[in-house]
Amino acid sequence: MDNKELVGKSAAYLVDNNSILGIGTGSTAEIFIKELGKRVKEEGLQIKAVSTSVRSADLAKSFGIEVLPVDEVDHIDLCIDGVDEFTDDCQGIKGGGGAHLEEKIVATYSDRVVWMAEERKHVDYLGAFSLAVEVIKNGHAQLFKIFEDRGYKPSLRKVDSGEPFITDNGNYVIDLHMEKIDNPQALSEELIKMVGVVEHGLFIDIADDVLIADNDQVYFVSGAEYSRKSV
Repeated sequence: MDNKELVGKSAAYLVDNNSILGIGTGSTAEIFIKELGKRVKEEGLQIKAVSTSVRSADLAKSFGIEVLPVDEVDHIDLCIDGVDEFTDDCQGIKGGGGAHLEEKIVATYSDRVVWMAEERKHVDYLGAFSLAVEVIKNGHAQLFKIFEDRGYKPSLRKVDSGEPFITDNGNYVIDLHMEKIDNPQALSEELIKMVGVVEHGLFIDIADDVLIADNDQVYFVSGAEYSRKSV
């Protein structure tokens, strides 16, 4: 079992019976959802879920998990999602799957947020992974020029056919290839204030813990202090 499978499956056992769960998007999240479905079938686990994407919602439903819109729940007990890279203080970049807007919405209304990751995604500073910026279609080329002028090395995300990638909310994604982000908080505030930007993939002060798999072991690190804690 590789580290991605190990952390995805292990995270499924953090979920309590009769809870409302936020489920993430991506390859690790799919492993998590499948293992959660196994618990539903074998243990009779009773949960309701709020999904961060159509794809994750469809997968959860295939295992008999009830999926509700975020506006139809009064709280979310726990959100479990993947992360593209994270630092010691659990600041992260997400958006590799283009679902960062919905992921941030669900995480914001969750009592606890846990990211699943392999140790290789632990970095000294953010930026090696491209930063996704979700933008509305009208005016996206103007934003692209601004990003170029600021040295953010933008590229419009595209699918295999060469057409622009479209998010679940009907928007485009511009990826910024910055290599190193010196001040993530300042960049977060800068981007979200730009007209036409819907959301970006900087997740600042959102995760409570990161569940990490490394060398066949699983452990927690906390946003308060980078220290290992066995699961």
